[in-house]
Amino acid sequence: EIESDLHALREKAFSSHMYSYMALLSKTAGIWDYMQNPLIVYSDEQLILDAAKKLNEDTVSYIQEMVQEEKMLPKFAMWHDIHSLSKYGKKVVEDPFTENVVNIEELHIPNETLEQKLLLIHQPMPVVLALSEKEVVTVIDKCVEIKLPYHLLSDDEEPVEGINIYTNSFAQGFYLVDENLKVYTAAEIFAYHHHKGRYENKFRNAEVIHGYDELQPGDYVVHAQYGVGQYICIENREIQKVKRDFLKIIYRGNTELLVPLEQFRLVRKFVSREGVVPKLNKLGSGDWEKTKQRLQSNVEDIAERLLTLYANREQHIGFAFSKDNEMTKKFENSFSFDLTPDQEKAVAEIKKDMESNKPMDRLVCGDVGFGKTEVSIRASFKAICDNKQVAVLCPTTILAEQHFHTFQKRYQEFPVTVKVLNRFVSPAEQKQVLKELEEGKVDIIIGTHRLLSKDVKFKDLGLLVVDEEQRFGVEHKEKIKELKNGVDVLSLSATPIPRTLQMSLVGIRSLSLLETPPLNRYSVQTYVVEKDKNLIRDAIQKELSRNGQVFYLHNNIDQIYNIARNIQSLVPESRVGIVHGKLGKEEIEDIMQRFIEKELDILVCTTIVENGIDIPNVNTILVDNAQDFGLAQIYQIKGRVGRSDRLAYAYLLIPPRRQLSEVAQKRLTAVKEFARLGSGYKIAMRDLTIRGAGDLLGSDQSGFIDTVGIDMYIEMLEEAIQAKKDGRKQEDLTPKPKTNIQTTSYIPEEFAPDDFDKLDMYQRIDAIKDEKMLEAYKNDVIDQYGKLPKEVSTLFLKKQLDLALEEPIVENYREMRGQTELTFSPLFSQRADGVKLFEKITKISKDATLRYTNGTIIVILPKNSQNISLAIKIIYAAKESMRNEN
Repeated sequence: EIESDLHALREKAFSSHMYSYMALLSKTAGIWDYMQNPLIVYSDEQLILDAAKKLNEDTVSYIQEMVQEEKMLPKFAMWHDIHSLSKYGKKVVEDPFTENVVNIEELHIPNETLEQKLLLIHQPMPVVLALSEKEVVTVIDKCVEIKLPYHLLSDDEEPVEGINIYTNSFAQGFYLVDENLKVYTAAEIFAYHHHKGRYENKFRNAEVIHGYDELQPGDYVVHAQYGVGQYICIENREIQKVKRDFLKIIYRGNTELLVPLEQFRLVRKFVSREGVVPKLNKLGSGDWEKTKQRLQSNVEDIAERLLTLYANREQHIGFAFSKDNEMTKKFENSFSFDLTPDQEKAVAEIKKDMESNKPMDRLVCGDVGFGKTEVSIRASFKAICDNKQVAVLCPTTILAEQHFHTFQKRYQEFPVTVKVLNRFVSPAEQKQVLKELEEGKVDIIIGTHRLLSKDVKFKDLGLLVVDEEQRFGVEHKEKIKELKNGVDVLSLSATPIPRTLQMSLVGIRSLSLLETPPLNRYSVQTYVVEKDKNLIRDAIQKELSRNGQVFYLHNNIDQIYNIARNIQSLVPESRVGIVHGKLGKEEIEDIMQRFIEKELDILVCTTIVENGIDIPNVNTILVDNAQDFGLAQIYQIKGRVGRSDRLAYAYLLIPPRRQLSEVAQKRLTAVKEFARLGSGYKIAMRDLTIRGAGDLLGSDQSGFIDTVGIDMYIEMLEEAIQAKKDGRKQEDLTPKPKTNIQTTSYIPEEFAPDDFDKLDMYQRIDAIKDEKMLEAYKNDVIDQYGKLPKEVSTLFLKKQLDLALEEPIVENYREMRGQTELTFSPLFSQRADGVKLFEKITKISKDATLRYTNGTIIVILPKNSQNISLAIKIIYAAKESMRNEN
């Protein structure tokens, strides 16, 4: 056990029982010991004192029990006495945080035309459009054209109801909730985005996500040109009098490759199936090129099959649903909550898909409780308004029941008939429902795989909603495919299966993401702890003391009754129920109903809870033998709590004194790592790493993925698909830089000592698309780290040159033999006025000379520390001269 604890401490994987070792220390320190005469502000002193008293009582009780069991020494104390804090600094008692608080929210608007946006924001409340003079003219013209009333707002008057146009500008819009005032800016109306560095890793449709799968020393990586190696560390080296940061990668035969960190995009983390150890390539052997050639023909075949599959679907002329009508607006306004910005965007995307004559195939990925059901309810209503039927397919009986009640409640004031088919419905009732379904008297049918039976016939099916598709078996998935033909399909998932996610990443399926948590929703507090009866009792009693309920998940039916008895003896005052898949349907329904109606306090259950239960009053879950569950599975289970505005807790219990496998440790670490709200799709991406990427069309692909990793596989497949679409030959994906800059640039150790920070900084710089984003991120770095040293400033300057070199008028930039050459494209060289260009360039640098060789203009600059800045200015001057001539 001690060896296990030592290992855990080295890995910074603390568990609660390790606090007992602190009794062996002669002296311990708290945060106050590191502060010199601090100012201690008590906000609501009585609440703080009450909380401290409760904490002290709980801690004393805990220590007494641990001492009795000889697990802790009696001298140990875990806390600072709050009354002794005054000796550390000056105490101020006040409540400064409640005055002058403004309740403000961000504003988002679907990416529609200007006309549609104006109609959307025209509401019976004051709405201000704060715009520049030019933008004001554009908006007024459009309002006049569509006969939309507006008011020109001056500085000294209050906004009136409706659209108020105000000449001023803000970075982004906002909603003053208490004043009921919305202010929109150019960012929302014209989609002029004010980029901030921290938004750069936002997940976008058909883009591989980066930024959370940091490289660890020893990880396998794939270099686009040299193949599979093993990452060792980041090293700063001086080569030919130029200092840079390098990724150090080892290949077969212990050969070392140094990759400049500016070329980070050439290196990917190797991701494949669980337990696969890749074979390292040997530098200079040619084996990597042969592997890529074999994979090339393979992905071309896969691309052909995929495109055929989806082209057949695209060729189906689907039903083009009507635009929204008054009934739709009335229905949507009946929702008692405001949609989150992501929900609004997803609904707009779905409606756009449904209104086209191509069958929709969209995946909505969002965390548990982020509003996927409401999105599907709105899509369903749109279908019903055109007299189409809707089928909602669920993986479990309980989830079907839950959806049935949710849909019924939402549609209760509208002429919509909702029925359910599952094993809770009697044969006689099922027969009647099927008859009404075929006659078109049922608008929405909700059910399990029962909906896939041959006797289920629709009069006119228009929309299929599939919830948690990954939970269905192979046979059922084939039947789902048949049902999909010719109808619009909306798939919902909290953690999409890797195959589905891959299809979205390569652009085959459309993807909508719900990342914004509902108002007042907290992340689930997640703890990975060794199983301990005191901890279990305390966790349960803590939840019951606030009138909540508890899930205790144990996935072994043979042991579940013993577990329930143990829990009953730990917490005698509680009412305990048991649910598992082998119980009869009436028994399950009865127990679940009792739990929902709060007749039971604790539900001991198997993974039937995973996809089936949504009870806002349950805000503590304990997962027994958490190491045995898959990552996505744990994430789903954890998501069953935290469905209200209460703080929720998930305790992932692992056996005491047991060394977990590396895979289990990675799973549990990932769940803790992604504890914040909205991490479902990230969990799915991490699951690709841990349990294997799988494949797109069959098990025959796993060998290729094991060889090159999923990132390279997806990238090559994406290029093959695009090449097939464009009718061209597939290109080499290896990025070919236009620059060869031999100037010292790196991130000094004293500026950012952590390798993760360095990697992140290089990654973020590499991902930047324009100069505004570059300037914004540069300011972020200055805010975080302070004044930029010369070496870091040069990094940003190099990136600025890279962006300038993306202009089509430029061929390349290279440093050679004591001089710098900037080569323009043949097309520009033919069109440019050489005399005027020379005049412009000599104004920038008197030392510059021009040469015309093989139909191209080459600008030559003598070796100078300012050459990068000069080259940037010359490129933009040349571009400006071209614009003036046109």
